[in-house]
Amino acid sequence: MESELELAVLFEQERPRLLGIAHRILGSSGPMGADDAVQEAWFRLSGTDQEVENLAAWLTTVVSRICLDALRAQNRHDALAAQLAEQVDSHHPGPEEQAQLDDSLSVALLVVLDTLSPAERVAFVLHDLFGSPFEDVAAATGRSTAAARQLASRARRRVRGLGAAEGEQEAEHADDDGGRAPRAGAERRIVEAFLTAAKGGDLGALVKLLDPDVVMTSDAAASAMGSPALKLGRDEVSGFFNGKAKAARFAMLGGEPGLVWQYRGVVQVAFTFQLRGGVIHSVRLIGDREELDRLTA
Repeated sequence: MESELELAVLFEQERPRLLGIAHRILGSSGPMGADDAVQEAWFRLSGTDQEVENLAAWLTTVVSRICLDALRAQNRHDALAAQLAEQVDSHHPGPEEQAQLDDSLSVALLVVLDTLSPAERVAFVLHDLFGSPFEDVAAATGRSTAAARQLASRARRRVRGLGAAEGEQEAEHADDDGGRAPRAGAERRIVEAFLTAAKGGDLGALVKLLDPDVVMTSDAAASAMGSPALKLGRDEVSGFFNGKAKAARFAMLGGEPGLVWQYRGVVQVAFTFQLRGGVIHSVRLIGDREELDRLTA
């Protein structure tokens, strides 16, 4: 493994991305701060003896697990406190009874945080916001790759305002009966309005189209072309796009409305969007050739 100085330099290069992941998983009122989660990841990295082949993936997994454990601990504590508060007698559980109660609540009462369970939130943040492969999501959540895909799919449906679907088949039926078409039309109008405002330098219109906590991320390929790795919040994201994107155009990407920038007829960067409540919740810039080919096929 690299020397501690070399390791520190590599870690600092990853810090902005890790802070973005931790911030989105924990939320603004989470059980710990994003800075604390990332610092804990540094302590674990500097103290490990194992050979880390893919530092970015390793740190993604560690930070996600730290945040996931913190959310689970908070949910268990809050649920236990609420249950005890409802008791009208003066009974106080002993250590053994407390431990049994704690175990029973650890899974059953992992309540949703901002509509998502901790595992769903990790899956959504890692895959949909930061473009991590499902193998990394599986490692972070301790589940199989197939289960990680299901987590992300369920989280995506919740975030898009479709509610908690009972399963993929039910969601497909909802799309078949015409529920998808109006939503797709509304999302397209929002993305087109975003493009118009960005090109025209209409900062006020951009701000109205963005969620206050919007996050913008760029994959490694897009970052190499000059895109910032991370922008957090409405002010940063609107400031970045204001008066720009003049060469971008609207495109359907994987069946969803988005934007592309082309050079000599070849798509170089794709802009994908996640919407919630009629505003843009996240923007992702993609330059990876394999993913671009998949999105634009």
